[in-house]
Order: sequence, then structure tokens, then C-alpha cells
Amino acid sequence: MAPFVASPPEVIRKMLEVAGAGPSDVVMDLGCGDARMLVTAVTEFGAKMAIGYELREDLFRSDLRLIESKRLMDRVRLVNADLQGADLSEATVVTIYLTSTANERLKPKFEREAKPGTRIVSHDFSMNGWKPARVERLNGHTIYLYVMPEAYQQGSAAGSKDPWRFWR
Repeated sequence: MAPFVASPPEVIRKMLEVAGAGPSDVVMDLGCGDARMLVTAVTEFGAKMAIGYELREDLFRSDLRLIESKRLMDRVRLVNADLQGADLSEATVVTIYLTSTANERLKPKFEREAKPGTRIVSHDFSMNGWKPARVERLNGHTIYLYVMPEAYQQGSAAGSKDPWRFWR
């Protein structure tokens, strides 16, 4: 859906910080590329689990070696498949760095499958027609936080005085 372009380490950390990722979270990275988001989620933010979907076989194999070398196989799960088939049922945080077109194609999936309170964090590309709960800028990058289902419904969390209320 999108070419592999690595997010800078500071953007990865900011995405997880904006999402409020922590020990009770299952972080899912759709199009996980080099798996750095997954490793950072469990090692620096203490996420209980990280799940990455990667279609490219070469990246998937490299990711497996990385996860094994860091001894994170019990906390990081990799799936070599198209992200459209991702099982969102466990996810509390979903991270994406795709294109506008790919984001547009994922919106119906998120609207159908993401549990209430799921935080979707997008690097550089917004979800057209959705209202972000938070927008952060960092070194020329933009990070969008969406909270489900408020992101696409009337009375979005964006207008709330407390957009974090959905997962406290």
C-alpha cells in the first residue's frame, strides 16, 4: 500500500507518547517496516504486546531476526500479510505511516473493527474527514491522534475538554 520509509526514532517515540502507550496496551503497527515501532513500544513504553503486519517478505524476515536477537519473541508478534487483513481485536493503539490513499482505504476497516477507545496514530498523513483528538508537530513531521469512534462521529473527542477520557 505504501513504500517503506522509516520513521525517525524521535517521531516513533513521539507517536507512542501522543498515544499514551503504556503497560496495558497492545500496540499494532500496520506496515511495520523495520519493526522499530514494535521494539520501542515494548522496551521503552512497556507495552504488554506489540503486533506488526508487514507484507514485504524481506522486511518480515529481517524483523524476525531483530526480534529474536533482542529476545522479544514473547512480547512482539509479526505477521507476514497485507495490513487490510489485520485482526484489530487486540489492538488498543494502532500506528501507521502510510499514504493518504492507503489511509483512506483503511478508514472503513477502522470504523468497523476498532474497539471504542482505540487510539490510531498516523505519521504525516491525516485521515480525511476525521477529527483528530490531538495534532503534534516535531521536526517537520506531523502526528495525528484519533480516538475511536469519536474521530468519525459527531461530537468528536477533538472538541472535548478531555480527549483522554476514553481509555482512563
